[in-house]
Amino acid sequence: MPVEAFDLPAPLTAEPSDAPPQHVRAALDLRLRALLQHDPGTRTGEDIEDLHQMRVSVRRMRAALKAARPLLDVAWGDGLRAELGWLGGALGPVRDLDVMLLRLRAEVATLPPAEQEAGQVLVDALAAERVEARAVMLAALDAPRYLALVERVADAIRLPLPTPSATDAQPELIDLIRTEAAKMAKAVRRAGEDPPDEVLHALRIHGKRVRYTGELVQPAFRGTDTGRAIKELLGATEALQEVLGDHQDACVAETRIRELLDGLGELPDAYVVFVAGRLVERERTRAEAKRAEWWPAWQRVAAITI
Repeated sequence: MPVEAFDLPAPLTAEPSDAPPQHVRAALDLRLRALLQHDPGTRTGEDIEDLHQMRVSVRRMRAALKAARPLLDVAWGDGLRAELGWLGGALGPVRDLDVMLLRLRAEVATLPPAEQEAGQVLVDALAAERVEARAVMLAALDAPRYLALVERVADAIRLPLPTPSATDAQPELIDLIRTEAAKMAKAVRRAGEDPPDEVLHALRIHGKRVRYTGELVQPAFRGTDTGRAIKELLGATEALQEVLGDHQDACVAETRIRELLDGLGELPDAYVVFVAGRLVERERTRAEAKRAEWWPAWQRVAAITI
């Protein structure tokens, strides 16, 4: 059965009074529908936003399962999360190349006309990588494993979720977001104000977990002071993520430009080397500017108590 013809029951909702697993099912339902909606466009490639949204759907399903791990049968939840990780791994390279191509093309367009031809050599090399990565992605989407994964998530939505034994202590939903926020605060304390680039990237991932967990939890606290505090935390964390994301994008762009240059052989055209150097310097300057912004952004997050 083609995945675009996959039939789901009526959308699930979760009321504040519902048990925590119902909120997990509702979150999975929302994200699976988004995944199916953007599947056709991801295959055609007409709008790169479809792939972006499909990848986000996978990430958020994985995040919901990770955040809800104490609420679920561990083997079941980890198994489903691992399969979603496989799909994310198939989508990710093409999306990353889409982002990098947009960035590189925009940068090359700002160069003097005499330098744009040299910059286009780098763009063409990156575009060739994307062609190969897209072929791998489409093979994954056509594989029986993908359809089996969609069916597996749909079953999780239709049926009661496997949960731990009744004797195991079950955390409250609010504990999930508090735990993720505490983990991020601990990671920041370890990092200090001026950590290496890779540590800032790890903190960005912590921020994603806080946000995605908050999105899972927030519907249970609609109209309450706790719900408003969660909303405020999500807003501040999103702003922090934007700063850290811009920093990471610049770091990745710098690395990719260097890799593209290395891929041109031992004696690349001197003009291409010159242009690549200019582009690398721009990205390094951007990364340093964002580095100066992250600590104040974190302090706004740290000031919010749930």
